[in-house]
Amino acid sequence: MKAFFYGIEDLFVNVLFAPFDLLRFMESWWSSNMVNWLFMIIGLVAFVYWMGQLKIFNDNSEEDKSITSHSYL
Repeated sequence: MKAFFYGIEDLFVNVLFAPFDLLRFMESWWSSNMVNWLFMIIGLVAFVYWMGQLKIFNDNSEEDKSITSHSYL
């Protein structure tokens, strides 16, 4: 079992996180955090797209908003 867990450690440290080692020694804060900014931009674009889709369905009145849909309402 010890070799199994060392194998997992080797996979994450030497393979999956290797690109982050290249970003660690940059002098600029902006360039070293560009991965975080990229994820934030992707999340923002996905949020705006999702809100646009919700608005389209809300404007078409496709959702059943009647009180009888749930008994506790």
